[in-house]
Amino acid sequence: MANGQTMGPNDSHVVSLYVDGQETVAPTRAATVGEFISKAHITLAESDLVEPSIKTEINSDNFRIQVYHARPVTIIDGTNIKHVLSPHKSAKLIAEKAGIAVYPEDKLTTTTTSNFVQENILGEKLIIDRATPVTVSLYGATPILYRTHSKTVGSFFKERGITPESGATVTPSLNAPIATNLPIFVSKMGKTVINTEETVAFPVESTPDPTQPLGSINIITPGVLGKKQMVYEVELRDGKEVGRRVLQEVVTVQPQKQVQTKGTKAPDMSGDRVSWMRAAGISEADFYAADFVIGHESGWRPGATSGSGCTGLGQACPGRKLAAACPNWQVDPVCQLRFFSGYANRYGGWQGAYNAWLRQHWW
Repeated sequence: MANGQTMGPNDSHVVSLYVDGQETVAPTRAATVGEFISKAHITLAESDLVEPSIKTEINSDNFRIQVYHARPVTIIDGTNIKHVLSPHKSAKLIAEKAGIAVYPEDKLTTTTTSNFVQENILGEKLIIDRATPVTVSLYGATPILYRTHSKTVGSFFKERGITPESGATVTPSLNAPIATNLPIFVSKMGKTVINTEETVAFPVESTPDPTQPLGSINIITPGVLGKKQMVYEVELRDGKEVGRRVLQEVVTVQPQKQVQTKGTKAPDMSGDRVSWMRAAGISEADFYAADFVIGHESGWRPGATSGSGCTGLGQACPGRKLAAACPNWQVDPVCQLRFFSGYANRYGGWQGAYNAWLRQHWW
């Protein structure tokens, strides 16, 4: 008994609460993040940040809630100074949420003031060191905008991996200083070139998380695809392309690393559901994925139905599809699992279905 009410297995969940990095673990019967925050007597200001959002349903154990209290930050962008309250740790996010556009090449530094009376700054400082914009046209291709902290054209080319071919002309010279919006040209007579823009995959930094279900992925910072300019020398014959070779490959937008955690906690594989999955031919490597999806869809109740007419372990909609495949579906969980394994194939299998469920909370 708790608060005079019987607590069944689905009435309470264990929540890991992080407030400005400090962890507290507690059981709760709150249905949503907002309800949990209220019951925990956590006061939120308008600028504070809660992840996930307060409307998010608490539907599993080891549920993670993070609260970040806003703090004063002074943003120094050249001669422009802006005072904000920000809950974010990332310098880039602080600037962007303050309505200040920053580019991957800009250098952002956070620090604390040593003399707040003299500097008239309270709290943290975010200093933006802007990169200088220049344009580059390679062998007649459309000019591309770059940003750089290099001091000369030559050091900028080295930074970007641009190597002019033998006999090519660079205007202005490699020794010329970098200036704002400087146009730079690399040219060579007699070449026919084309240029294309292609994507660059982002790297992924994944950290094991023993508190989260095996295989679950929690994206902390989403990755961003980069871009690169490909310049090809084209060989023409009778006006038609018969070959090409790469003249230059230059990354114009650096990809941004994705930071994530990956669950390593093995699921509790006991009870009838293990024998059901095994009898249905589900690979043991997929047990945790199937267990997660089925558990969230029906609580492993073969005869489960919903008000919208969805039925069975995986909630087939409409229910007649499941009935056609498994005439005795209410008492035949193995047939059901075979049916839902086929449905999982639309995601590439149970692992794909699991990942889809994590993203959208349905499958």
